[in-house]
Amino acid sequence: MSLTPERLDELADLLDRRRIFDCLTRFCRGMDRFDRECFLSAFHDDATIAAGDFVGGPAELYDWASAMHERGQSATQHNLTNHTCDIDGDTAHTETYYLFAARNRDDGNWIAGGRYIDRLERRDGQWRIAVRTNAIEWSGTLPTMPLPFADVPDLHLNGTPTRGADDPSYRRPLTNVREHRVPR
Repeated sequence: MSLTPERLDELADLLDRRRIFDCLTRFCRGMDRFDRECFLSAFHDDATIAAGDFVGGPAELYDWASAMHERGQSATQHNLTNHTCDIDGDTAHTETYYLFAARNRDDGNWIAGGRYIDRLERRDGQWRIAVRTNAIEWSGTLPTMPLPFADVPDLHLNGTPTRGADDPSYRRPLTNVREHRVPR
């Protein structure tokens, strides 16, 4: 494969798309792990976000949303699905479908879906969200069931899922300390 000017443009476009999606993923991870720095790294400082009852900036959004999730849920997952991205120079417009799932503090389960509609800008070489509208399209509850494998004694020996830097996803290098076992 020769790197023609057209091919180099395609590669640059792919890299931009990857960096944009990585930015959107940092928002989700930052919220689910209660990692303020990761969350804020998805937004320009002067960004405007409209999400449900909230309209304001990134730091205010983090404070409002993390307090709401802390009060209401013991675990959350913001999952990104379908994604479109229109790039024009240093500006990109994206539409990203999401599924939100949560384990509520009352042991109920909540699920919702919608779309993040974003304008991202590349400033100083960094793609970040400048404007976000959250289009919430549906919501509901799911029956509660026991968490799977709760009776396995060494289930969390590699780390207990948690909000914060103690979560196993922050461990570097990730290692396995559980004994080899193939259930029959």
